[in-house]
Amino acid sequence: MKIIKPKFWDKNYLTLFSLILLPFTLIYKLIFFFNRKTKDEKKFSIPIICIGNIYIGGTGKTPLSIKTFDILRDLKKNPVIIKKNYKNQRDEALLLKSYCKTILSKNRTEGITEAINKKYDCVILDDGYQDFEIYKNLNIISFNAMQKIGNGHTLPAGPLRESLKSLKRCQLILINGEKDLNFETKLKRYNPKLKFFYYSYRAANITNFKNKKLIAFAGIGNPKNFFDFLKFNHLNIVKEIEYPDHYEYSQNELDTLANLEKQYNASLITTEKDYLRINKIFRKRVSFLPIKVEFKEQNYANEIKKLIL
Repeated sequence: MKIIKPKFWDKNYLTLFSLILLPFTLIYKLIFFFNRKTKDEKKFSIPIICIGNIYIGGTGKTPLSIKTFDILRDLKKNPVIIKKNYKNQRDEALLLKSYCKTILSKNRTEGITEAINKKYDCVILDDGYQDFEIYKNLNIISFNAMQKIGNGHTLPAGPLRESLKSLKRCQLILINGEKDLNFETKLKRYNPKLKFFYYSYRAANITNFKNKKLIAFAGIGNPKNFFDFLKFNHLNIVKEIEYPDHYEYSQNELDTLANLEKQYNASLITTEKDYLRINKIFRKRVSFLPIKVEFKEQNYANEIKKLIL
């Protein structure tokens, strides 16, 4: 059974739960350290761009990968996105395939080799910052301004896959939200050369839902971010329902959503990822928001251009 992300992860202080879990965090760090030390990076004949995170889940890697794919295509390149084929992340794979050329592989090294054999001339890794078997020409880390680094601790005491020292391997930071010089200063302590770029989400069909009562549900890394996005766009949300990340909806749960739809006399709305996880019959009564990334300035595209031209 999947579990919703613990709320204490996003506190800006150390809670009792975090303190209890700190010994397990130490074990996690040791395992991670030895795993990294036993791996050798392999270089490839085409540029590798990695869009990853250190905050676990909900940082926008997939829409950023799609945006980067579009930038490369506009630069007359022949890019492909490589996604490690996790059974519990089929929604991300389906989403990528609906917008981009995508290779799913049991490991990323094989995926890159396949991309080279198929004559692609650059690769985007959707996730993979913690894959130490691959040399990346450009490492990008994504954050959401709402969660940032949570309580700042690594798993399981906090939401970080690695400590902030790992930013030494990174060149670009992409943040969904408003400019935050204090956060930039904090991260630059670990890597003064970091460059920061800010973006927001846009949904082309948002006006379709104005003046409607909506029941919003989501099984993503941070469902609250989705709900806040709807309310920021002045939609009338009468009920919010959270599910764990990559949640597979049972028929009973879909029946419950249908009953709520009648009870509130409202329409169901969810994310595109969730929509792809719902059976095709039930999809007819659910709407979703296809999210696009919009950078607040053009410099991010220039950084990609520098790499591949």
